[in-house]
Amino acid sequence: MQKTSARLLSLLSMLQARRDWPGALLAERLGISPRTVRRDVDRLRELGYPIVATKGPDGGYRLDAGTRLPPLLFDDEQAVALAIALQSATTTGAGIEEAAARALTTVRQVMPARLRHRIDALQITAVERYAPDPPVDSGVLVSVGAAVQAGEVLRFDYASPGGDGDAPGPPRRVEPHHLVTWGGRWYLVAWDLDREDWRTFRADRIAPRVPAGPRFTPRELPGGGVAAFVADRFRGSGGSGEWPCRGEVILGLPAAAVSPYLHDGVVEALGPDRCRAILGSWSWVGLAASVGRFDADIEVVGPAALKDAFAHLARRYADAASSQVASADDTIRHPDA
Repeated sequence: MQKTSARLLSLLSMLQARRDWPGALLAERLGISPRTVRRDVDRLRELGYPIVATKGPDGGYRLDAGTRLPPLLFDDEQAVALAIALQSATTTGAGIEEAAARALTTVRQVMPARLRHRIDALQITAVERYAPDPPVDSGVLVSVGAAVQAGEVLRFDYASPGGDGDAPGPPRRVEPHHLVTWGGRWYLVAWDLDREDWRTFRADRIAPRVPAGPRFTPRELPGGGVAAFVADRFRGSGGSGEWPCRGEVILGLPAAAVSPYLHDGVVEALGPDRCRAILGSWSWVGLAASVGRFDADIEVVGPAALKDAFAHLARRYADAASSQVASADDTIRHPDA
């Protein structure tokens, strides 16, 4: 028979592995009597583990939620997964970076050496396209997430972009649908009751009001799912699933040099040093600028709006270049300026 301490750890591990355990099965797995199981359960309760006894013919035990967090037991893979998740948590913009770092330190201290080496060898450096500014208060995420889970109308003050955060507009009333992340920021996807339309709200601009509103029956989100809906909104495609502006160009580059950077664009090889590219953007000027990042000759196939956008950018860039030249000339003529 195992020593009492080892037996308690085995019992705790089994209780964490599934919701309900018949007492007789626990005794069989541990190789002890049902009476010993009862005594070991009492010992775990004294240590703070909220173990509930279930009644009935197959009466047994369940590890339940308590009023405080007791020590937890993880297997090797769970411990490694937890450490990786905590390293990644510093990139969520959820305002939990310091707490995640403290938790990672705590977990690492109690890990066996073999697991510490695995974690230390994996240093995660996240590169975000956009930096969340400011980060979201974790309390806001919890409040909004609770309203989503409960299906309750959410009331909140919403700071306008670039406005005075201390003087938000009128309170918003929405049916919250999902909390999502996009480009390093948190957003709430919701049905706006006053505007009678779907909206996305920056979570860092939300100040929830209490109490929550009445329960509601969730509406069907357009676009085939929350990921497709959010992608369409940021594309400005209005739910069509396509970019509002799509054009075709011929670039003086091999297809292999272009295709890794077009994501959902289409690239066709026209020869060893030429390719055709069809791609989209939220505006014609944005599309022209996206194509212009390639250091290559460009031939616009169409449409005319894309050609006009290139002409517009050409004038803008020429003006910018001439202003730089004028500034340099002034510096030469007035070196003390």
